[in-house]
Amino acid sequence: MSVLFLEYPPCSTCQKAKKWLDSHSISYEARHIKEKNPSADELKQWHSRSGLPLKKFFNTSGLLYKSMGLKDKLPAMSEEEQYNLLSTDGMLVKRPLIIAEDFVLVGFKEAEWAEKLK
Repeated sequence: MSVLFLEYPPCSTCQKAKKWLDSHSISYEARHIKEKNPSADELKQWHSRSGLPLKKFFNTSGLLYKSMGLKDKLPAMSEEEQYNLLSTDGMLVKRPLIIAEDFVLVGFKEAEWAEKLK
């Protein structure tokens, strides 16, 4: 199985996730989320495949999220507006992300990754 791995290389969680992928011999295509941020269309596809609430795709602990006051703004935004906002800057997107044919993983939770990527 080969997956798309969206990462921000300086992120310690992304580095840990990458080591995990390597140690489990999982092949992946790495994509720098800041240099090539996801498009609104990609985000729509990934969101529908993930089964998660759209809010889970936001990097709620990120500086940009906080400086933009998104905690208070998101509830009033439509999904379309949220997709468009997420697509403006990769730093708004929760990472790392694993995109596979039939599932999407947001954030690094080792047990969840082990179950889905075995």
